[in-house]
Amino acid sequence: SCGVRLTLLLVLATWFVLVVALGVNGAFLGRPGAPPLGMAIGFTAPMLLFLAWLRLSTAFRDFILSLDLRLVAGMQAWRFAGLGFLFLYAYKVLPGPFALPAGIGDMAVGFAAPWMILGLTRDPGFATSAAFVRWNWLGILDLVVALGLGASMAMADPRTISTAPMATLPLLIVPAFLVPLFLMLHTAALMQGRRIARSR
Repeated sequence: SCGVRLTLLLVLATWFVLVVALGVNGAFLGRPGAPPLGMAIGFTAPMLLFLAWLRLSTAFRDFILSLDLRLVAGMQAWRFAGLGFLFLYAYKVLPGPFALPAGIGDMAVGFAAPWMILGLTRDPGFATSAAFVRWNWLGILDLVVALGLGASMAMADPRTISTAPMATLPLLIVPAFLVPLFLMLHTAALMQGRRIARSR
């Protein structure tokens, strides 16, 4: 478990540094009007590696299932920072059809996180409840919808406000690091809930 934890910390640190280094060099910037392939790879590669690691390593899967579920849920509270998207829309940095659903959706998930922690603290079996499962799936849906909207608006007319700023630092950290990380945390939460339900 200690070895898995150290490996995971190293992987997370390397991933973050890689995103920043590639971002500095403009690796995620696409041509105006073209599909954002760099961003698509930046998002899907970590998710595929995470799912492969879960499938291939029993030690990693056991580690994910042993994480404190209150901490896993609590990490989602950071998504209240989606408020920043609303400011970026107000200052005409990001388009409304992307910034408003993405920002409000993230804020809703982040706002509900303390109630999820409270439920888990009172009763660990809360992980199997419809409320907890629904919150996780809605959190996943919010991220997927935001990614879809962001990708479609990256191909908008270059003369209009597009999501191109999301492909540059510091905003790049959101889709290339934080979004996959939040999806991994939702996956871990649902896995733990399913294991508790099975053990009953």
